[in-house]
Amino acid sequence: MHLKERIVRALMSSPIRARHTEYSLLFSADDDASRPSDYLLDVALQAIQHARTVSLEQIASRPNQPPSYATLWPGEHYQLLAGLMLTLQPSLVIEIGTATGLSALAMKQALPPNGKLVTFDVVELDVLRAQWLFTDADFSDGRLTVTIDDLSQPSVFDTYRDLIAGAGFIFIDAAKDGQMEQRLLDLLKTVSFRVKPLVMFDDIRLWNMLKIWRNITFPKLDLTSFGHYTGTGLVDWPFPSAVKS
Repeated sequence: MHLKERIVRALMSSPIRARHTEYSLLFSADDDASRPSDYLLDVALQAIQHARTVSLEQIASRPNQPPSYATLWPGEHYQLLAGLMLTLQPSLVIEIGTATGLSALAMKQALPPNGKLVTFDVVELDVLRAQWLFTDADFSDGRLTVTIDDLSQPSVFDTYRDLIAGAGFIFIDAAKDGQMEQRLLDLLKTVSFRVKPLVMFDDIRLWNMLKIWRNITFPKLDLTSFGHYTGTGLVDWPFPSAVKS
């Protein structure tokens, strides 16, 4: 736990008891730099409708995970991710932050038949394998790829630039250290996308993510009440050209 967080916790006791607590802040909306676009509102409404009926029971039944995570919705974002896939029908998804693979599994289940998902993580593969929920069958159709690389590094990002340019959906669930996500945002602004991308950020209500989310000037929508309790945000990324600095 960082020193600032320890100080805040020492000065401000939580008014409620819960399994997991985090400190955050609320900000006025009238002076935010951006507002949701009609496109974001339309996508969100359709994705929520899909999320209400999508079933992730098969994923939830896999061993070595709390069974409620995949199917707790709202509260967790897995059914919403599946709903977004059913709405957007992307041919390519980029995920940054593989972890156990639960989000990748939720998205892959709902991808169109020709859809592919590439998930990136910075954790060594042997360490990642020890925690992930993937089985050999998940890779058998060639639609899921796990890549160990740090996309927040410019030289690495350039290696995958052409791949990223074809992504219709980018899910960023990275370090939440107040730096990695900002580097990713800056690098994404240099991409000339070939398709219209939608970018989703996890954990936007966490302390280190507050400034990053607030400072995004593209059309954005806080969808926390229908996603992850720690924060879910959608960004209507500019298309077709790279963002001019």
